[in-house]
Amino acid sequence: QLQASGGGLVQAGGSLRLSCAASGRAFTGFLLGWFRQAPGKEREFVAAISWSGGSRYYADSVKGRFTISRDTAKNTVTLQMDSLKPEDTAVYYCAARTMGFESRSAAYNKWGQGTLVTVSS
Repeated sequence: QLQASGGGLVQAGGSLRLSCAASGRAFTGFLLGWFRQAPGKEREFVAAISWSGGSRYYADSVKGRFTISRDTAKNTVTLQMDSLKPEDTAVYYCAARTMGFESRSAAYNKWGQGTLVTVSS
């Protein structure tokens, strides 16, 4: 089970930190990712990190502004979001998959409940 938290309202240029806690089972070997879905839009890839943390992947739209990290001992993954823009407004979801990196949401079989991020201009 994945539990996302940390969303909220922030002004443009501000920062937020999202966390995703994996409970009920250890996600050893799983790649963990963040996706987001804005109103009226499809769910899109944001960032992902390998089980070891040695490989990180970012969407072009967030590269240089967002940082993904994970703590395997605590089974958590964190998304630090800086220099936020109004277009970052969306519900953010954490997700997991057992295989290598994929940016397609359909490739992930474990999902958290989502946390809302609102960036005001």
